Amino acid sequence: MIRSHDLMSNCMVPIGVVLRNSCRTTYKSAILTPRFSTAFRPVVQLRNMTTTTQKSEDEWRAVLSREQFRVLRQKGTEPAGTGEYDKHSEEGVYSCAGCGTPLYKSSTKFNSGCGWPAFFDAIPGTVSRHEDRSFGTVRTEIVCTACGGHLGHVFKGEGFKTPTDERHCVNSISLKFHDEK
Repeated sequence: MIRSHDLMSNCMVPIGVVLRNSCRTTYKSAILTPRFSTAFRPVVQLRNMTTTTQKSEDEWRAVLSREQFRVLRQKGTEPAGTGEYDKHSEEGVYSCAGCGTPLYKSSTKFNSGCGWPAFFDAIPGTVSRHEDRSFGTVRTEIVCTACGGHLGHVFKGEGFKTPTDERHCVNSISLKFHDEK
């Protein structure tokens, strides 16, 4: 059962998906338009995953900006083309903005034209994958293995000329860049 106050921000949610106390919404033709409230949050469950960085919601709010918290902890998405690392091309390492774990090397970054930073592979063991059935489709969500922070989604078989034929579509706000110097 879907109640108007049970759904996450800026998303289409298939009938039957219920999240608890995330934000106020109105329902129109299966498109949910939120009215934000910081007093509510979604239930986030990472199945079969042990994180090494565990903090309470208040601890995460204290160390993350409001937008970082929305994306990393509430599985939000920043608007396409607005992130600081979409067209970034310096040599270095992209780490999790939540816990600082190195996730991607700049040598795996490529221009996919999607509006978000794209990588064809992560540093081994740092990014976990989970099935995501939001938006009425099945996608593969990617999260930081160390803290469970939402990074984005991975897409396969799109025909990019990369060694893995994968595109890790990552929110810039989920990342912090460090040069290799």
